[in-house]
Amino acid sequence: MTPEPAAAILPSRDEPATIAAVTAAVDTALNDPRAVIIHTDSSDHPTTSDHFTATPTRARKISLTNVPRGKGAQILEALAHLPDTGGPVLIADTDTRNPDPDVYRELLVHGERGFAIADYPRYWDEANLTSHLARPLIAAATGHDVPQPLAGDLALSARAIRAVRTAVNAMDAQLHPAVNGYGIDAFLLLTAAPTGRLTSVTVQAPKTHAASFPHLPQIYDQAVPVLLALTADWPHRLVPGASAPPYRPAHRTLDPGRRAAMLATLHALAPADPRYDACPWPVAVADAWHSVRNGAAPHEAAHGLWPHYVHRVHTWLTAATPPNERAAQLAAAHTRLFGVLTAHSTRSRIS
Repeated sequence: MTPEPAAAILPSRDEPATIAAVTAAVDTALNDPRAVIIHTDSSDHPTTSDHFTATPTRARKISLTNVPRGKGAQILEALAHLPDTGGPVLIADTDTRNPDPDVYRELLVHGERGFAIADYPRYWDEANLTSHLARPLIAAATGHDVPQPLAGDLALSARAIRAVRTAVNAMDAQLHPAVNGYGIDAFLLLTAAPTGRLTSVTVQAPKTHAASFPHLPQIYDQAVPVLLALTADWPHRLVPGASAPPYRPAHRTLDPGRRAAMLATLHALAPADPRYDACPWPVAVADAWHSVRNGAAPHEAAHGLWPHYVHRVHTWLTAATPPNERAAQLAAAHTRLFGVLTAHSTRSRIS
């Protein structure tokens, strides 16, 4: 039987330097003239969309311009124009500087049966929201230990796409702005996870892409309410055991000037509240999660967790931890969060 044609979505904003390479790599992975690649562009100038249009592909291309800003808004706009092909849908991060057709191809293969997401090592000073919050919280609350739950490279089955469309229409209005932004990654994962097999596709080389640290407050404000809302509604389950993939923080030496700039940014973001460092990080996360389970607004809970998060990142960047011990530290915090969440859930059922 001939497989159903696949599709790909390339959300972008001001990425003319990478869009052609990503488009070509995605087309190589699709390798099908029946496939379609949809580019949603919210750039202030046409350069990015021009690069996409000019890139030769076997697949049919659809270029959507003047799309509202926000990664989620771009992806959801593409879904509205997605042909009903019945095959898996690849979503590719368009600021990737080392796109790999083999990774996209493997994502599509696994995405046919549910949801597949890339698992690449991240440099130890990057992916702080993933390592300290998103991964351990999702694992503890849902039982799905996904090494890179906020990865920009993923694939969804047709059934998962239908679930996403249904969930968008039924979503609480307060979450819409967050899902239209960086909250889309957590939304896609947590919405698609119950629809089929969830697979992490292991990538050996660290991902090379534009730095996300300058957008830390915006990413946090959009991603964390979605994380808290969707995990708090999940039936509590045990975290996977020893077979769960380990943490893989890639080592590199931080330039002193870059480290100083990052710490200065964190100092400027930290609220003037001396109490934020009095509560251990896993406990602060569990408190925020528990408050949402008890009816608190996800945005309010995320706002209360923010100073603890800033302190956590600052501590991580300044600690004199040997590179070979960083993975173990992340794993220990991961395990502790599960214990704290379990204790919270037990107390909630008793009361």
